[in-house]
Amino acid sequence: MRNMMKKNVSKQYRNRLVFGGILAILTLLLAACGGSASTSSGSSGLSVNAPVHQVASTSSQGSSSFSGQNTKSTTSYGPQYLIKSLQVNMLVKDTRQVASDLQSWIATTDPRSTSAGIDYEQTYDNLYNVNMTFSVTSAQYPQIEEYLAGYAQQHGGKLTSLHESVQDVTNDYIDTQSRLTNLRGEQQRLLTLLGSTSTLGDIIAIEGKLTDVEGQIEDIEAHLNLLKNQTTFYTVSIGLQPITPIAPPPPPSTPWSLAQVLHDSWTAALGFGQGMASLLIWVVVFSIYLIPVALVGWFIWRRVHLNSAMSSHM
Repeated sequence: MRNMMKKNVSKQYRNRLVFGGILAILTLLLAACGGSASTSSGSSGLSVNAPVHQVASTSSQGSSSFSGQNTKSTTSYGPQYLIKSLQVNMLVKDTRQVASDLQSWIATTDPRSTSAGIDYEQTYDNLYNVNMTFSVTSAQYPQIEEYLAGYAQQHGGKLTSLHESVQDVTNDYIDTQSRLTNLRGEQQRLLTLLGSTSTLGDIIAIEGKLTDVEGQIEDIEAHLNLLKNQTTFYTVSIGLQPITPIAPPPPPSTPWSLAQVLHDSWTAALGFGQGMASLLIWVVVFSIYLIPVALVGWFIWRRVHLNSAMSSHM
């Protein structure tokens, strides 16, 4: 009986050991699965979050780049509004022909260009100074400037000067646009307020304010249109001067010669004699008038002299 009890106890003990071992193995397996799940979850979080972060970063960079571009285009590096004028002076052989050629070329290159006048001033026999002024579009201006800069050298002339002046009116242009937008908004508000007001005093006050705002709008629109025209069309002035022919050098002086001196003195003596003979001929010819005048004068003088003599004797 006692042996039977010992066998039962030992069997129960083995069963507990086996059951405990199984529980330990299951616990280890569960722990391993949990760690794997945790690791998998952690790596899955990284693999998901990293692209999101990258996308966010890329999106942020794109936004920053776009913002930077907007800042560049609207503030310090935005579209510039410039007023340019070009003055070119050159020496050419035939100013009138060159003026005609340049006028035709500019009209062909820039169909929207206009001529502001051509002035011809004669300097020598059949030689003229020509001054021309054109208004050209800003898009074609660089090509026209480059062509004029090299024209004289390519056509046997000489470029004497090329001066370009540039005025930046970007701030004025943007400020004028902003003021015009604000005034138009104020005009619309006043019109709305005028439509909803029935008091006579308020209507008069609003109409006065509206008239003032509309006057400002007209002035600003005129100024803005002027800026648009000046920044769309540039002034190009061309001065053409003829290449004057070089005067021949004076002939070299000849040495002193006795024969030449005798020849010159004889020529002078003949000239003097011819002059005296001509004078004598003139006197003889005009004596038909001079002799009667001399006789009348002599007669008057004699009568006056005799009268004075008789007066003195008396």
